[in-house]
Amino acid sequence: MKSKTTTLIISILLGEIGIDRFYLGYTGLGIIKLITAGGFGIWWIIDIILIATGKMKDAKGNELE
Repeated sequence: MKSKTTTLIISILLGEIGIDRFYLGYTGLGIIKLITAGGFGIWWIIDIILIATGKMKDAKGNELE
């Protein structure tokens, strides 16, 4: 199980380069996010909102703790 708090901190600090997606097990999406600089900032903000509201799951479909 991945921690919601850890994921949120990683996303805020390193989300623009996709580290949050790598942490959650989404390697392909992490690479795309890295190449596009967090979807030009938009994807990065959306991920922060999804994690903070509890809508984000890890690659195995598990809820964040």
